[in-house]
Amino acid sequence: MKKMIVKTNSYHETIDLGIRIGKAIGDRHIVILLDGDLAAGKTTLTKGIAEGLGIKSTITSPTFTILKEYENNSKKLYHLDLYRLTEVGMDFDLEEYVDDLDSVVVIEWPFQVIELLPKEFIKISITGNNDYREFEITYQGNYKEVIDKI
Repeated sequence: MKKMIVKTNSYHETIDLGIRIGKAIGDRHIVILLDGDLAAGKTTLTKGIAEGLGIKSTITSPTFTILKEYENNSKKLYHLDLYRLTEVGMDFDLEEYVDDLDSVVVIEWPFQVIELLPKEFIKISITGNNDYREFEITYQGNYKEVIDKI
């Protein structure tokens, strides 16, 4: 497994990292797990990923709605925030979104309901604050070529 560390020093650099990730994904179906404290930059990174996928919508945090869906002509982005979920019975058929092969799925707070996570994913652990962030990017499954393009 390959591990990549990327450091950003501003909101704009975090957006740019997300754009690189979105472009590296291309047309693949992929699940991205974002792990980090409150205000670590999970939604900011997701904004960049959406832009890299060609999605023009305004991306906002799904904290209170759990799920937001965005799309361009050929790709869907499901942005989930599982912070409020504490057990499997609250999952609202999460597998349906994770298994949608025409989508990219970004999950914030993925380890709230670990039983629902797919076997293959890219995990991005974020530490730091608004001015300085460190992103540790790892993967489980067949995503080496995506990581190599970032």
